[in-house]
Amino acid sequence: QVQLVESGGGLVQPGGSLRLSCAASGIIFRIYAMAWYRQAPGKQRELLADITEGGSTNYADSVKGRFTISRDNAKSTVYLQMSSLRPEDTAVYYCSADIATMSYKTMTSTTSKYWGQGTQVTVSS
Repeated sequence: QVQLVESGGGLVQPGGSLRLSCAASGIIFRIYAMAWYRQAPGKQRELLADITEGGSTNYADSVKGRFTISRDNAKSTVYLQMSSLRPEDTAVYYCSADIATMSYKTMTSTTSKYWGQGTQVTVSS
């Protein structure tokens, strides 16, 4: 079974930095795009950044220039480096990944989107 496990959330002062990590585990054939989202209370989940298998990135305007997404394919891990944090960045942060798993019985692969459990980031003085 594939799992995504996030870490690195916490409480930080305005202007501070945090780095989130999200590691995929299980019987994985291939990991395609990986991404970070967040959801604040009473708001819809927002896509912040995504990164392709080859390392191409896209960012939401709200975090461009402040957040950096990266990945280590050897570790099946995606990171989100967050700097110049603001109170409005307070939310639960989720990672996602498009992961292919292989059935060696039927020799077919299936690609599905998997989600992490979420990690709380609170920006407050």
